[in-house]
Amino acid sequence: MEKGLKDPEIADLFFREDPEKLFTDLREIGHGSFGAVYFARDVRTAEVVAIKKMSYSGKQSNEKWQDIIKEVKFLQRIQHPNSIEYKGCYLREHTAWLVMEYCLGSASDLLEVHKKPLQEIEIAAVTHGALQGLAYLHSHNMIHRDIKAGNILLTEPGRVKLADFGSASIASPANSFVGTPYWMAPEVILAMDEGQYDGKVDIWSLGITCIELAERKPPLFNMNAMSALYHIAQNESPTLQSSEWTDYFRNFVDSCLQKIPQDRPHSEDLLQHAFVLRERPESVLIDLILRTKDAVRELDNLQYRKMKKILFQEAHNGPTTETQEGDEEPEHGPGHTGTVSSVGSNQSIPSMSISASSQSSSVNSIPDAADDKSDHDLEKDHTVMSNSSVIHLKPVTRQMQEHEQDSELREQMSGYKKHSKRKSLVELNENQSTPKKEKQEWLLKQKENFQHYQAEEEANLLRRQRQYLELECRRFKRRILIAKHNVEQDLVREELNKRQTQKDLEHAMLLRHHESMQELEVRQLGTIQKMRTELIRLQHQTELTNQLEYNKRRERELRRKHVMEVRQQPKSLKSKELQIKKQFQDTCKIQTRQYKALRNHLLETTPKSDHKAVLKRLKEEQTRKLAILAEQYDHSINDMLSTQALRLDEAQEAECQVLKMQLQQELELLNAYQSKIKMQTDAQHDRERKELEQRVSLRRALLEQKIEEEMVTLQNERSERIRSLLEKQAREIEAFDSESMRLGFSNMVLSITYRDLGL
Repeated sequence: MEKGLKDPEIADLFFREDPEKLFTDLREIGHGSFGAVYFARDVRTAEVVAIKKMSYSGKQSNEKWQDIIKEVKFLQRIQHPNSIEYKGCYLREHTAWLVMEYCLGSASDLLEVHKKPLQEIEIAAVTHGALQGLAYLHSHNMIHRDIKAGNILLTEPGRVKLADFGSASIASPANSFVGTPYWMAPEVILAMDEGQYDGKVDIWSLGITCIELAERKPPLFNMNAMSALYHIAQNESPTLQSSEWTDYFRNFVDSCLQKIPQDRPHSEDLLQHAFVLRERPESVLIDLILRTKDAVRELDNLQYRKMKKILFQEAHNGPTTETQEGDEEPEHGPGHTGTVSSVGSNQSIPSMSISASSQSSSVNSIPDAADDKSDHDLEKDHTVMSNSSVIHLKPVTRQMQEHEQDSELREQMSGYKKHSKRKSLVELNENQSTPKKEKQEWLLKQKENFQHYQAEEEANLLRRQRQYLELECRRFKRRILIAKHNVEQDLVREELNKRQTQKDLEHAMLLRHHESMQELEVRQLGTIQKMRTELIRLQHQTELTNQLEYNKRRERELRRKHVMEVRQQPKSLKSKELQIKKQFQDTCKIQTRQYKALRNHLLETTPKSDHKAVLKRLKEEQTRKLAILAEQYDHSINDMLSTQALRLDEAQEAECQVLKMQLQQELELLNAYQSKIKMQTDAQHDRERKELEQRVSLRRALLEQKIEEEMVTLQNERSERIRSLLEKQAREIEAFDSESMRLGFSNMVLSITYRDLGL
């Protein structure tokens, strides 16, 4: 079972029939990194179709299979007059046959046939059809991502079709690095790092395509792909160069090429632009197709083979007399009819991550802007030269000249024979009057002379003919040697140019990687420093909160202690009061005893009649003294209470002041410590930034030095290889000419210029 067909949902995408039985008369009309595109005929309906063959075997087969499934799903979802019609997909021998409607060719083919830009009304008609297809895609939240002249096709009735949905995105916004470099929008290039884009990238590509149709190539096409990507992302938007275009066209292109995506109009808005709505003949594209067909019939043989696909459908429907007269090129079957793709392009970047397969099919396959031949054509030319060098190096006119020279030699030889016979007959007639014996002797002598003369003439003729043949062989060998040298020089230059391009791409990728690393390091350092600052801020805030809570807790404990002291104060006062009361009681007891002793003494010494007055006086004195003691007792108690309370308040106040000073000092020390930590952190951040800048600058300098050394080395190697090749070829030519001189050929005869060779 074919790959992945165990899943019923995947299996439903493909038809089960054998495509080789359903389609005949396959002829290749284009190829690219994806595979090849063929002209074919459906045996069931006799309908002409285009078949895109895509292999999913070999390296990265799973990625290729997923790309095929993605494109088939995309084609099944779209149905619009300005999108290429999908007719089905078949599987055979690990190759997917994607069947679509047949189109005559792309807008890029028109430029290649006519060798000049399209007219403005023709550009407007092509752009209008492409815009209608894009508006349909964008309304369904899809993005084409590879709009260019090579992917805008034309049908026989003059309908514009969008093709090559291998890079398309079903979802919008997207963020993959996909497309063809020279047509790529800035936001797609910037999406390599981060960011997203929407369908407005197709509007940018459409504006670049308008410039391509007006100037035969997109802007920056003379640069390599990586340099062009950098310029697109950094420089201002391109504009039309010539002043011959109308303001409507210029305004349309400028609207499409707005650098900021938000300033770029939608496809629906552009459909109302005056450039595409201006009045134009309905048959403008049909007339363009007819003119293109006439031009293709007038092309030379090589160019005709490349563009004959434009006439395939006409030939299938019944070729005209003019077509039959102009089509003298025999069919060679698939693989020999051309290299221009009408469905895909070998310059596209099919997908991103950027994978190795997508890069080899995109950036490395971008042709030189000045090269009019594809690599396939150069390979065919080289094959013709190596296998049939006589045909390639000896034109028909030179063969005719050599044939005439051979005829002249044959005529000269027969002339010599006729002249000898005629001379002998004349001499024979003159000597008929001589005697018979002398006549016989004379005849024998003349016969011997004639035979000797004939032998000499034949030997001379053979020698001259051999010399002429050897001379022609030497000439031909020298032409072959020079042609071989030219091929060697072309191959060496092509190899060196490819190495130069590869080095440029490598250096651009290294610089891009350096810049990405620099941005990553700066972003990482900024994130680390930001996190460190935030952690320190949180730590300081926590420390300050803890210190404030500690201060409040100390104050609460002190207040609790003071409250306890106040609560415990009455107990101490009670004990002291009891002590004073006991002293008072003891004093009263002593005084009472003293009064009793005094009363007894006075009663003994005074007369009995005075005893009553003495006792009364003593009683009053005792009462007065006890009153004084009671007053002293109350005064002592009050004085003790006031003194004790005052002493307690002063002590508590002093403790509060000491605690406040201590806590304030601790808070100031914490603030000073935190300020010191913050200053140290800021200094550390500045030092890290300076170290990173120095490290990045050093790495950039080393990278630029390495790039410069590699370029110098490559240039020296290039010069050395070309010099050694030229010296070797010069030695071979010199050795060949020396050998020719040694063999007796004149140097003037052997000097053959490139003009003589017709190269």
